Amino acid sequence: MKRVLHITPLLLLSAILGGSGLGQDVQLTAPTKSGGLPLLDALAKRATTRAFDSKDLSDRQLSTLLWAAFGVNRPDGKRTAPSANNKQATDIYVLLKTGAYVYDAHANKLVQVLADDVRSLGATQTFATNAPVILAFVADLSKLGNGNEESKPNTANVNVGYISQNVYLYCASEGLATGARGSVDRKALGPRLKLRPDQLIVLAQSVGYPKP
Repeated sequence: MKRVLHITPLLLLSAILGGSGLGQDVQLTAPTKSGGLPLLDALAKRATTRAFDSKDLSDRQLSTLLWAAFGVNRPDGKRTAPSANNKQATDIYVLLKTGAYVYDAHANKLVQVLADDVRSLGATQTFATNAPVILAFVADLSKLGNGNEESKPNTANVNVGYISQNVYLYCASEGLATGARGSVDRKALGPRLKLRPDQLIVLAQSVGYPKP
């Protein structure tokens, strides 16, 4: 059984030095669900950034970022972003220095799938690899019913668009930098994340502090 650890700066440092090992799931701190900028102020500040500082996000920021993106916001298990027929067919893979994780929104934790730093595969443009967090949005086409091969990817793209915009608005409110990109090494990253053929990497999004 995997151990569940609370994310702390000490844990991150240990992992960077090679002490984490596969199987180190991360129990996220409780996300902040109130405050921040008013919506119109956040929209006024929403922007795409192409220069990131390497400084890590805080525990609270990472947790709130993921909750804002596609977290559970109602007792019935529904989420902060809509999805077609409420299939919730998008998984967020979180690429950090400590490895690659998939976000479990219902348990509010990161489930580790890889103990290596593969951020360079999630951001083929050099400016984006410096960001401490890269989100890879993966559509599980098997959850999208019996639609034809053209409609499923289209639906997946729409679903991911909602989630990506949530990330943009949270970053605008928090004073963080972000940029969504199609430039992902899908052929290399998919096998490293142990994705099935019916799981599609739709988009990646870098998140961090703006470069001074």
